[in-house]
Amino acid sequence: MKTVLLLKEIYLEAFKNLGNMIVRNYFRIFAWFSFAMFLVVLYAFLFRLWTGFPFD
Repeated sequence: MKTVLLLKEIYLEAFKNLGNMIVRNYFRIFAWFSFAMFLVVLYAFLFRLWTGFPFD
């Protein structure tokens, strides 16, 4: 019985830490993706300004 409780505790601890790691990595990837999309928008806007696009 003691072994079963020990295995249960190891299992719960592993998945508790795994959830935090997944959330942390998800937000890190989302932040880099958002930064990259912002750079694309900034590039497109500056390109339009540089080539004389008429903003009507």
